[in-house]
Amino acid sequence: MEVIPIGELKANFSTIIRRIKRGEKIIVSSGKQKEKVAILSPYEPPKGPKERRLGLLKGKADITFGDGFKIGEEELFSL
Repeated sequence: MEVIPIGELKANFSTIIRRIKRGEKIIVSSGKQKEKVAILSPYEPPKGPKERRLGLLKGKADITFGDGFKIGEEELFSL
């Protein structure tokens, strides 16, 4: 990955965006110390939610919720 100072990024923004669209990743640096502050990379759409498994009980156990259950599946598994 190439390291580019903020000033160069500002001066060549369109060119750098084209490079990123082609798949390059670029690190942005700031200040005299050239502190690395960001990575610019091509956009990747988020992936769908993962299938939730019951681990060792896969195929041996099932989960169902009664009508009066107040918490949803997503909320339950995120606890």
